Parts: sequence; C-alpha cells; structure tokens
Amino acid sequence: MSRYTEVIVLARRAEEVMEPLTRPDEDRDWHQCFTRVDDGMFDGSRMPSDECYAWVVQFIRHNWRGLLSHLESLAWPDPHSVQVLVRDEDDDCFGLWMIYDGKLVEVSLPRTEREPFSASVTGVLSRTDRHAGESL
Repeated sequence: MSRYTEVIVLARRAEEVMEPLTRPDEDRDWHQCFTRVDDGMFDGSRMPSDECYAWVVQFIRHNWRGLLSHLESLAWPDPHSVQVLVRDEDDDCFGLWMIYDGKLVEVSLPRTEREPFSASVTGVLSRTDRHAGESL
C-alpha cells in the first residue's frame, strides 16, 4: 500500500551524522535516502556549501517505522539543535520532534491534536482551529 510521508531533519553541524543516511543501506529498515539541502540550493549556484543544516526525504510506504528511533540513537554534535518535522499524507501540518533528555519526542503544537490511525506510523495530526468543511 502506498502512503506518502515527508520528513525534514534540521540539525547544526550534523553533516557527518547524516551522511550515511544519504546513501542506500540494505541493513536499514527503510530504503529511501535523505537529500542534503544547503544554501547552494537557495542562491542558485548549486554548489554545495561546507555547512548543511537540513535534510529531506519522502517515504512512499510504511517502511520508515524505525526512523525516529534511529535518529534518536545518533551521536548528534549539537542535540539541542535537532528538529525532525514529519508530515504524513493525512496530516494537516508537519509535526515537530526534538531531543529532550536524550529522547526524540513530539513537541505539542498549539491548536493541533494527534490521533492514532493504523495506516500511519505516527497517527494523524489535525488542526483544531479549522472551520467545519474547510480543507487545506
């Protein structure tokens, strides 16, 4: 069953930590690879910079179940800067995970609620301030 989920990882000085996740690895539970997003993508030069703070990936199946725990286990040079944004195809917006006390946990966002949904790894994140019948 196809199911789309986008994941964005933001972290300072994490190039070495994230580099293995930009290459295929048969030992991982997921097979998609993260793509580096650096300032070269924004200034039009397409020349990678020495520093990269963002990586993106889109998963097309449920095969990313172990990703959050894998990210939690990495040796981040600045764990307080790590932010993981996840948006499942049924979510109204991205959810935010950050490292607190060594654990990657979801941060509550104002005017949102997450409900379990068996077809999703994380459940469904809904905006509570939407008017009835309004769609995104």
